[in-house]
Amino acid sequence: MSQVHKHIIPIFNRLDLEHDRNELSSQVSRFPSTRFMGSKEKLLSPLWTAINQFSPRSVLDLCSGSGVVSYMLKAQGVKVISNDYMKMATTIADATIANSHEILSQSDIKRILNAPEVCDGFIWRTYGEIYYKEFDVAFLDKARIAILALKGAKQSIAMAALIRSCIKRRPRGIFTYTGDRYDDGRKDLKLSLAEHFILAVEQINNAVIDNGNICEVHNIDLSRGLPGVKVDTVYLDPPYFSPLSDNEYVRRYHFTEAMARDWEGVEIQSQTKTKKIRNYPSPFRSEIGCVKAIGEIIDFYRESSIVISYGSNSLPAAPSILALFKRHGRRVRLTEVDHRYSFANQSVTNKPVRNQVKELIFSAD
Repeated sequence: MSQVHKHIIPIFNRLDLEHDRNELSSQVSRFPSTRFMGSKEKLLSPLWTAINQFSPRSVLDLCSGSGVVSYMLKAQGVKVISNDYMKMATTIADATIANSHEILSQSDIKRILNAPEVCDGFIWRTYGEIYYKEFDVAFLDKARIAILALKGAKQSIAMAALIRSCIKRRPRGIFTYTGDRYDDGRKDLKLSLAEHFILAVEQINNAVIDNGNICEVHNIDLSRGLPGVKVDTVYLDPPYFSPLSDNEYVRRYHFTEAMARDWEGVEIQSQTKTKKIRNYPSPFRSEIGCVKAIGEIIDFYRESSIVISYGSNSLPAAPSILALFKRHGRRVRLTEVDHRYSFANQSVTNKPVRNQVKELIFSAD
């Protein structure tokens, strides 16, 4: 752990806006790589081509998820408004999208690593060793209290680093099972949470950029409303609905989601083996719900161009989405991109569904 003090933590970067706007900025690669379910990390180039055709100065990312598309847009010099219904997602966005200047200093990191042991041990009492060994849980308990003492973007960076550490330290990066039965010997699974935290802070610090715009982050559940903002372009990457699998991000990331909220306003289902929290409302749990939600988004942002990313093995199918756009008087273009997701859907018979699909990118003015 002492090696952390040898790491150089850079000051934030002023974004170089002289690069060819049609190409992805080299800054995009600074965003910490992630295994977040449905991440568009490998689709950034075609997504930017679709969005950039409208030459937007401002873009609303309605379901930001891992934050990688919002960050790509920021690196391209766009004013970004990032939204997600999950607090862990908006915490990451607060650290990397809304934040343009703050980083965690060496002294900030030391205070978290050397924080005194806390007496309440909330995480230990609640979860025990169902996800991590006792020494890792002890680190989480004391880090949680130390991070709450930070303010503003510093708190967001530290919490985003803790979230990232928990996901990286977890086999398969999810919390739908207990123990470590999927441990495949990767280096990530050999590092302690404290060691992961050190690395995560450095990566997030390196990602902090100022692109000359004031970017925003919202935490709005699309089943209850939409961000009332005016932007040139809206980008939507909703949870993909399939009758063969659920699209419950909260179920997969309930532990880190609850941690991002410091367990306030969430209901732990103590009778479950994983101690999961109750799922949030979502308009994307059925095909009808998806059609309704996408239609409402197209109508609400009628003055903005819209780009929607969707999976070819999901519902509603492409003809239905195309019909929605045309019904609202939009000219729409469909681009298909071959793509393989990290997480293959599982059928009800426990046979894997092919995850080699096409990403459907709908662009409408």
